[in-house]
Amino acid sequence: MLGVAFVAGTLVLTDTGAMVRTEGAIISVLGAVLGLVIGPVVALAMLASLREKGITETAVPVVRLLDFVALAGLAGLLAAALPARRAARIDILAAIAQE
Repeated sequence: MLGVAFVAGTLVLTDTGAMVRTEGAIISVLGAVLGLVIGPVVALAMLASLREKGITETAVPVVRLLDFVALAGLAGLLAAALPARRAARIDILAAIAQE
């Protein structure tokens, strides 16, 4: 992908690491948001089945969930740091030859 982006003129050599880090953060945040959509739905469905047993109150810690999304973005940046460093050092012609 890097070679094609460079040949198309949409990527400068100095942007390679930033692009990989940004993609890592985006993917991790999207995963966190997907989990925040699916998780409460499943939790509310489970709580509905427990209403017969006397559990009637439901609390959703919104601030803590938003903290989770921020931490997921940070984790994505950290996880992408090493691949971004490697991608920034790769020879563009070699990347094109692999694709």
